[in-house]
Amino acid sequence: MSLAISDPPDPVDLPGSFATPERSAHPSSPELLIEWGERGAEALAPQADVIVVVDVLSFSTCVDVAVSRGVEIIPCRSRDGRAAQIARQEGAELAGPRGRARFSLSPRSFEAGAPGLRVVLPSPNGATVALAVEGRPVLAGCLRNAGAVARHARTLGRRVLVVPAGERWPDGELRPCLEDWIGAGAILDALDGAPSPEVSAARAAFHAHQARLEEALLSCPSGRELVERGYPQDVSAAAELNVSGCVPILVGGAFKAAAPMPPPGR
Repeated sequence: MSLAISDPPDPVDLPGSFATPERSAHPSSPELLIEWGERGAEALAPQADVIVVVDVLSFSTCVDVAVSRGVEIIPCRSRDGRAAQIARQEGAELAGPRGRARFSLSPRSFEAGAPGLRVVLPSPNGATVALAVEGRPVLAGCLRNAGAVARHARTLGRRVLVVPAGERWPDGELRPCLEDWIGAGAILDALDGAPSPEVSAARAAFHAHQARLEEALLSCPSGRELVERGYPQDVSAAAELNVSGCVPILVGGAFKAAAPMPPPGR
């Protein structure tokens, strides 16, 4: 099935230079950064040329599955009256709860998506991070498209910020989660360049679990919750590594395909 392709925006030029004399000799090597959640994205975005949002269970995984089929995903912070209003204004379908709507935060629900379809997908984590950043290209990354997203991020600039979205505690505060840390590590592992210490730690987490990604995701709190709710297939879909060549980029308020690349070995 052919994908709906949109040209990515031109790389953003930032005033000043963050490069040291030593790194200036290697302009193709990105500065690799990682920080958690919406506040982390807002704080470090000025230091980056491109931001990659990682919400493995399940926003960015849904975006990959949907966009690879030509579906446009409109991110929304919450499923409320505002989400319904956006869907009406955009001529889009509003995603709902798992098991009760045609489309939801279940990646499998988007397997039936068709080119030209537009879906408003609320998410308090991944969508919220994506909407927190302005003036920089924003990509949706996960385990499924880690390599493709890393390759495309390099074309947009040398300073790459990867933002694991995390989960939420009942009071709304950020709860760091293993699956997003591993997913971020997978993307950063495909990028060369001078890493921050936190980047090295995320890569190490990915290496530690790379051979048993599905086991790791099924064992973490978010994965266990989905299994208990009857959605183990969503965890399995999210645990697949580099099976997608799709690179979703946020353009005009919607994630669209930036660069169609076949996954490795296909």
